[in-house]
Amino acid sequence: MEEYRSPVYGVIAVPIEKVVANNYNPNIVAPPEMKLLELSIWEDGYTMPCVCYYLKDRDLYEIVDGFHRYMVMKTSARIYKREHGLLPVTVIDKDISERMASTIRHNRARGTHNVELMSGIVSELVASGMSDAWIMRNIGMSKDELLRLKQVSGLAELFADKTFGKSEEWMEE
Repeated sequence: MEEYRSPVYGVIAVPIEKVVANNYNPNIVAPPEMKLLELSIWEDGYTMPCVCYYLKDRDLYEIVDGFHRYMVMKTSARIYKREHGLLPVTVIDKDISERMASTIRHNRARGTHNVELMSGIVSELVASGMSDAWIMRNIGMSKDELLRLKQVSGLAELFADKTFGKSEEWMEE
């Protein structure tokens, strides 16, 4: 069996034009913090690569984590120029559900989330066949948090085929 090697050991420089945002990141950074991030990158350089998934059919890199570092390069002419338009990237190879879970894990380890976007992600994971237990385990949610997000979404299909009370799936945590 091949020994595991963390993606951080394979940082590559990717032209910013080949990097695209995902459509499932619920993390939001306020304007003052974005200015601070730009200053941090200006003063210290990129100290953490963005995490991406390579979209082979489109020859693009889709962001899993690092959207705001990506946006700094897209919006700061001085950083774009200094970095020659190259964004430091590590690549992970996971399916869409796993990439969504990775995005949430990265974000939750750092801060807060937009509830509306999080409920959309939960909806998408449920629609793709992920169980409540999988969602709780892979996104680090409690039973109550998952239930609240399902309730906030107001989507009946999130509760379809569910019996109410403590099911086996909920006790798996």
